Amino acid sequence: MMIRQRFPAGPDRALPDLLDEMAADVPGGPLVVGDPRVVDFLTSFGRTLLEPALIRRHPELAPLGFFLRRAELDAQLARLTTADTGAFRTLRFPRGLVFHIPPANVDTIFVYAWALAALTGNRNIVRVSPRSGPAAEVILDRLTEALADAHPALAATQRMITYDRDDRATEALSAACDLRVVWGGDHTVAAVRRTPLPPAARDLAFPDRSSFAVVSAGAWLAADDEQREQVVLGLHNDSYWFDQAACASPRALFWVGDEAPATEARRDLFARLAQVIAERGGTPEPAMAVHKRVAAYGEAAGGRVTRVSFAADEALAVLDLADPLDAPRDWLGAGTFPTATVARLADLAPILRRRDQTLTHFGFTEAELAEFARGAGGRGIDRIVPIGAALSFAPIWDGYDLPREFTRLTTIAAPPARARQ
Repeated sequence: MMIRQRFPAGPDRALPDLLDEMAADVPGGPLVVGDPRVVDFLTSFGRTLLEPALIRRHPELAPLGFFLRRAELDAQLARLTTADTGAFRTLRFPRGLVFHIPPANVDTIFVYAWALAALTGNRNIVRVSPRSGPAAEVILDRLTEALADAHPALAATQRMITYDRDDRATEALSAACDLRVVWGGDHTVAAVRRTPLPPAARDLAFPDRSSFAVVSAGAWLAADDEQREQVVLGLHNDSYWFDQAACASPRALFWVGDEAPATEARRDLFARLAQVIAERGGTPEPAMAVHKRVAAYGEAAGGRVTRVSFAADEALAVLDLADPLDAPRDWLGAGTFPTATVARLADLAPILRRRDQTLTHFGFTEAELAEFARGAGGRGIDRIVPIGAALSFAPIWDGYDLPREFTRLTTIAAPPARARQ
C-alpha cells in the first residue's frame, strides 16, 4: 500500500513504514495537552495565512489564520482546565492517534480539526483528498515552510497524506487509530463505518448537514445602507466561498414579518447581492449553470416552488417556496436561494430536522434567538450565528466540543486520611 506523503513533504512511501514511524519515540518526549512545541508551530503557521496578498487570492484562509492566533489557542486550552472535586483528582491526556478523513469540498476544514487535535497533544494522520482545491495546496505549502523552524516533535507526530479510494489503506489506518474523525456525506460516513476500529477506539462523524438564514423584514427596512451592505457581504461569503456546498452555508432564506415589508426587504437584499456578485465576479461555469436550472425547475415541477428567477448572469437564483415548512435540504447549485416569509421566528421550529446545523440571522435579539432554540427543543440547529459567520469554525461544532473529544480523563482517588496514617 503506497501513499503520497504531503506533510512533511516527502516521496511516495509504504503505509506500514509510515505507521511504524508514528509509533516511534517522540524527540523531546511525548506530546501533552497544550504542548508548547505545538502551540509555537500552530501560531507560526497561522501568521503565514494572514498575508494580505494571500488573503486576496484565498479569503477563506483569513478566518483560519485568526483561529490559530496564540490568544485563541490559549483560550481553548483554558476551557480544558480540570477541577478536582472531593476525593478525586482529574488529569487530562491526549487520546492517542487520530485518523482524520475530511471532505474534499471545503479546503480548510481539515486544518481546524487537525489543529485542535494537535493542540491537545495527539498524533495525527490526515487523509487529504486528491480532489482538494487550490487552497488546500497553499495550506500544505505553508505548513511545510513553518516546519523548518519547528521542534522535531512536530515532524515525528503529524502526517498529512493522500491516497485514492483504497479500502486496504483505510483499514490499516483505522486499525491503528484511537479516534477516527469522518467528515462527508451520509454515504461516506456509512462506508467508512463499515471498516472496523479497535475495540477501545471510536468514531466522531460529521455527516450531511443543512443550514438556513433568517432575516427580520422590519429590522432590514430600519437598517441603514452600511448595515445592509455588511449583511449582504456576509451572506455572499457564507454562500459563495465553497459554492454553497459547505454544511453551514444557507440553503434557504426566510423572512420574518408581514408580507408587504418582507417583499420590499427581499427585493432590496437580492438586488444588493446581485451587485456584489457582479463586482466580485461570479459567473458560473456552464456545467454549474445547467445544474442550477435543472435543479430549480425540478423543484418547480414538483410543486415545491412557485416562481424561479435568475440574476447576475445566472450566478444568483431565487426560488419562491410554495410552503415555508417544505424547504429543500439538498444542494441545488452555488448561489441558489429558496425563500419564503413567516410571521414569527417560532413558526420555523416545526421544519427543523436533526440534520439542520446552522441558523444565520439578522435583526433578532439574543432573547428572541434563545426562545427559538428552546422551542426547537434540540430537534435541530447546533449553531446560531450572525449572517457572515456561517463558515467561521468554532471548537464546538455539530454539538461536539472538539477539544474535549480529542482528550481523555484519568481520575485519581486518594485513600481517606485515616487510611494513610
